[in-house]
Amino acid sequence: MSDLVDDPRTALDRLLQERGVDYAQLSARIGRNPAYIQQYIKRGSPRRLAEEDRARIAAYLGVSEAILGGPAQRTTVASRVRGSGMILVPRLAVGASAGAGASIDGEPIEGELAFDPRWLRDLGADPRALSIIRVEGDSMAPTLSDGDDILVDGSDAAGRLRDGIYVLRMDDGLMVKRVARAPGQGRLSVISDNPQYPSWNDLPMSDVRLVGRVVWTGRRVR
Repeated sequence: MSDLVDDPRTALDRLLQERGVDYAQLSARIGRNPAYIQQYIKRGSPRRLAEEDRARIAAYLGVSEAILGGPAQRTTVASRVRGSGMILVPRLAVGASAGAGASIDGEPIEGELAFDPRWLRDLGADPRALSIIRVEGDSMAPTLSDGDDILVDGSDAAGRLRDGIYVLRMDDGLMVKRVARAPGQGRLSVISDNPQYPSWNDLPMSDVRLVGRVVWTGRRVR
């Protein structure tokens, strides 16, 4: 028997109560009029949150968009190579720092790589939420290089935020950057390891959508 799941309005109302955030405060956080969230929860208007609003709320509260009525996060079922017990992780046809419109959810799979499940456990990675994508550009050099493959754990995002390297969305672009918590509550810095590229200090979390944490990288020997 499956667990009962709150509808998005009920779930949002519960999350706000748990975090001590009122309707007007959240409305202001996403740039809406003070009554917007109250009308959504209590009156059902609008019927659904706009995609941008939903993404900002999810990032601010540190939860999956699926809880707020968005599509369920793409996860990989832990499939095994027959006779070996190895875990197959999909390699997606998308690159981080790929520019506007790039996506990691629902992207075509261009191949699979096999990993030892014990090794994945040692990384603390969830096999059900792993993807491999490639790095495009040198904004994270020397830590990551153009063409590197990175293993991304989609279960390890805003809800478990800590300093590290993440795949993220910002200004409609898909990027891989170093993320560090800023001193203020609900704020962070997005950092390019290559000093020739810009970094963004002391951003509100609502400006950034964390897709997943980078837990491993592989590269060619050049």
